[in-house]
Amino acid sequence: MNDKTYRMDSTLAFFVEEMRRETSHPVMEFSDPVPGEHHFKFRIAQNHHHLDSARQLVHRRYSWRGYETSGVMAHEPDRTTIIAYSNENAVGTLSVTSDSGMGLLADQLYHDELNRLRDQGLSLCEFRSLAVDSGIRSKRMLASLFHIGYLYPYHISGNTDGVMEVNPRHAGFYEKRLGFTRIGEESICPRVNAPAVLMRTSFSRTAEMVKKFGGLMENAAEEKSIYPYFFSPAEEADILSRLIRCTS
Repeated sequence: MNDKTYRMDSTLAFFVEEMRRETSHPVMEFSDPVPGEHHFKFRIAQNHHHLDSARQLVHRRYSWRGYETSGVMAHEPDRTTIIAYSNENAVGTLSVTSDSGMGLLADQLYHDELNRLRDQGLSLCEFRSLAVDSGIRSKRMLASLFHIGYLYPYHISGNTDGVMEVNPRHAGFYEKRLGFTRIGEESICPRVNAPAVLMRTSFSRTAEMVKKFGGLMENAAEEKSIYPYFFSPAEEADILSRLIRCTS
């Protein structure tokens, strides 16, 4: 399939017409501002080839740490997987699944904690299978994965909050850089055979932070979070239009 590149200033009408012909069209693309850094394309996984590239990256990064990987990327029809590419190689991935009658994978360890949130009337989604290639050191790429990952559940599925099981040694990063809070005690996650804690983020707060800091990378030195590396509100609106088209 022919794979063209597009810039954020393309008109929506042109994009919609092209999307009818190209299902693997990038959701977003950019180059890091530092000379010699990577050029990234972000896609929503839409076929087995996309998912296989994400699985291989997850397997490579998780097995290197000694984690079990056999059940990490099991098939789920309601999962949305975002993949970052550099030179057509998958270098980053993040999956998100909205809550359903079957529950979330995190229910296996944190059913009581999640039910307390549900009882408050919150609509949940779960982030998981985050993996970044060892050769990539890009805050903007990581921020972009989470930004795209939150847009679909918040703006399309109507989820109010996201949860994520993370290794305790990474919990501080999610607290300081993305505004997650710990809501579950440390336990052993059987899917990866490693310690985990449950963390939660409010999407209304995410929306506020994007509005305040998104796209303002010149403020990154003063702001502790990585929200300056998120897309700007104008870019977010364009990406959301693309996501609706990709996933409709």
